[in-house]
Amino acid sequence: MSVILNEVRRATYLDSIVLMRISRQIAALPGVEEAGLIIGTPANKEILRDANILGPEGSAADPGDLIIALRTSDVRTAEAALAEAKRLLDQPSALGTTAAIESSRTVRAAIQRLPEANLALISVPGDFAVAEARKAMELGLHVMIFSDNVPIADEATLKRTARDRGLFVMGPDCGTAIIGGVPLGFANVVPTGDIGIIGASGTGIQEVSCLIARAGRGISHAIGTGGRDLKAEVGAITTLMAIDALDADDRTKHVVLISKPPAASVARAVLERVAKSSKPFTICFLGATDFALPANARSAGTLKATAELVVGGIGAVPANPRLLQSNGRKRVRGLFAGGTLCSEAQIIFRQAGLPVMSNVPVPGASPVTGTYDGHVLIDLGDDEFTRGRPHPMFEPGVRDAPLAEAIADPNVGVVLLDVVLGYGGHPDPAGHLVARLANRDGRPVIVASVTGTDADPQPRETQIQKLVDAEVIVAGSNADAAEAAIAALSAH
Repeated sequence: MSVILNEVRRATYLDSIVLMRISRQIAALPGVEEAGLIIGTPANKEILRDANILGPEGSAADPGDLIIALRTSDVRTAEAALAEAKRLLDQPSALGTTAAIESSRTVRAAIQRLPEANLALISVPGDFAVAEARKAMELGLHVMIFSDNVPIADEATLKRTARDRGLFVMGPDCGTAIIGGVPLGFANVVPTGDIGIIGASGTGIQEVSCLIARAGRGISHAIGTGGRDLKAEVGAITTLMAIDALDADDRTKHVVLISKPPAASVARAVLERVAKSSKPFTICFLGATDFALPANARSAGTLKATAELVVGGIGAVPANPRLLQSNGRKRVRGLFAGGTLCSEAQIIFRQAGLPVMSNVPVPGASPVTGTYDGHVLIDLGDDEFTRGRPHPMFEPGVRDAPLAEAIADPNVGVVLLDVVLGYGGHPDPAGHLVARLANRDGRPVIVASVTGTDADPQPRETQIQKLVDAEVIVAGSNADAAEAAIAALSAH
């Protein structure tokens, strides 16, 4: 019979990424069925309850407390796992991070230790993110809010306040930025250059910046806005401020804007501001084409097309015809860590005239139903998969069960995957993936793209070689991978 063990550390707070990494490490111990280290907010306790790892002590935790929650095969295993969790919490350098050792308990204390800082990165549960952002703004700091689950009304209010003070708020739910060559959140190591990016999409910024880097060009700044900035409720406050900033930046010669389709009124305001700029723009409103562009802007339908418009042709890596055979199976299952990469793949399918379903459907795609009857592309980084769990970009195990299901499905001819590299990501996502592809008996065909550069902590060529050795077809971009998946359906 399984054992549930909780321990609560009162008034203890750690970065959510650190906690998720410790949770992952504890969950991998023999005999541990489930593990969660999480701040004791009501929403988080509900997550632990749903996972059947919340005991009476955890239930009594306050929102400022840290809960260590375990479910194991026996008492001895539970006690050993708890001891290891406490060791990691007390010695976070064992995880390769000095976050807790060097962190301060308040924003004010942090700015006293680093008075030259001008930006605060907020990575706390959404319930606390607005308050922490306000504290940072009171100290004159720009803010990047990594946290999600922040009400959109609070986002709008926060951004209006920041704008009045001349400060940026990137986010909430802003995973990627590159400011003055410094990568923040999930970002890649790319050269410094003359191309500025404004993105309401983290993996969109990553894919375009990496394609630009691999074409020999560089990035001045990549300003993340958060995925809801171009909604009517927010009114593109950060996007418009970012356009102003890049317009005034002499190093930036070309501006790229990436977003899902904005509200019509917001699109008009953004494009009116673009028209006043003397710089060329490339606009990628993924899934939308019905908007009039000013003379200094061009439209791109995909992330790859965006990079191509900026730097010229990028080309595609031809797939190995011997491998590109779906053996008569006619369905594609896409399992993505990057939400925008999932959207781009859907667009490729729609452009090919193929019906496609997704849990995050673009215009023209269908929402998933109870059964996967057709081509299905899933964003595993969506909230339904990550609430209280690690994002698949730093915990690739989130994809393990859906991947095993897709491989076992006799109707699935092609499994389409993304591998996203860079800071904040898993140290070896390709190695993790290859281990799950062993003994698949050659079917279905596995097609993948690798977003990253050779300068990333996980060098791209090394990651690609691991996939190639496992007979994974590796395409030159996410768009190329989607096209290869489609081609495999008709290959013989």
